[in-house]
Amino acid sequence: MADLKLTDVAKAYGNVQVLKDINLDIKQGELVVFVGPSGCGKSTLLRMIAGLEKITGGELQIDGRVVNNVPPAQRGIAMVFQSYALYPHMTVRDNMAFALKIAKKSKDEIDAAIKKAARILQLEPYLDRLPKALSGGQRQRVAIGRSIVRDPKVYLFDEPLSNLDAALRVATRIEIAQLKESMPDSTMIYVTHDQVEAMTLASRIVVLAGGGISQVGTPLELYEKPENEFVAQFIGSPAMNMLPGKITATGERTTVAMDGGGTAVSTYPTRDEDMGAQVKVGVRPEDLRESKGEDYIFEGKVDITEALGEVTLLYFETGNADLEDMEKGDAAVIAKLSGIHSDLRGNEVRLTADPSKVHLFLDGKSLRYR
Repeated sequence: MADLKLTDVAKAYGNVQVLKDINLDIKQGELVVFVGPSGCGKSTLLRMIAGLEKITGGELQIDGRVVNNVPPAQRGIAMVFQSYALYPHMTVRDNMAFALKIAKKSKDEIDAAIKKAARILQLEPYLDRLPKALSGGQRQRVAIGRSIVRDPKVYLFDEPLSNLDAALRVATRIEIAQLKESMPDSTMIYVTHDQVEAMTLASRIVVLAGGGISQVGTPLELYEKPENEFVAQFIGSPAMNMLPGKITATGERTTVAMDGGGTAVSTYPTRDEDMGAQVKVGVRPEDLRESKGEDYIFEGKVDITEALGEVTLLYFETGNADLEDMEKGDAAVIAKLSGIHSDLRGNEVRLTADPSKVHLFLDGKSLRYR
């Protein structure tokens, strides 16, 4: 197994710069997840690590060795693609053995590697079946098994669960987590657009946006301490609410007068020169609660309620957004309250939050990290 180091890595297609200034250290034993919006370059970055895309700038090291111009087969990596890419005429056993036969491994080595991988992935009963006789989740396990038998330095996963239905995604995600636990020294890089996969699988998450890295951290670091508005709204579902206001008191506890009325108090520290600054107040839907006669951050009319059983989502029409904006995905305020609150539809509701859960952003950047 190996460490990876990317130093000022860049990718361009002609005059189009896709990725730039990618600096990242991945330690042995980590499972690092690349996330970001469509077109941000996460799969391209993964393919550059694999050697399937040429690096046009910077340096990539695997286990201390610069591999920019090393062919994919000599990098010590194995990749699991979005499609299973199994040979339909071969059994599970033969699919897993194919790369080892090409490498001219002995029959005993091949049998031992297949036996180990089948045990880890619970594929022993299916070794003599053809892919058409397997479920989608089982086929993906076979694809992963083909990587395991090669005993690579680094495992690369390119959205491996996107072709599965919801129930199979959950089951296979758990299986991948168990696989990582059974191989604690393995280094894995995983690309997904699914936040749940990222939050539940990752040792660290790399959020990509605008051709670069927006933030790197553990799942909870990104959720609780986003460095900028993009990460704050990208991590978490529903997205963090963002409302404008003006700082009216600075210090260890900052007070913000909301543009739509109301007051927000945050434990983010501010300076004297921040007085009067226009900021964005960010509060996650799950951190909002009804105000019981205390100061409120905002108030609005509940237009839609979604009762999900354990929680209810409240969608508000405020002075900053209306139902038409909500249809475009630009709702100003969403609250996630425990229990069932369908009776609140059509009511004017005031919401507040604990000051430790109130985030402040100035010019798109968190005031926490200045």
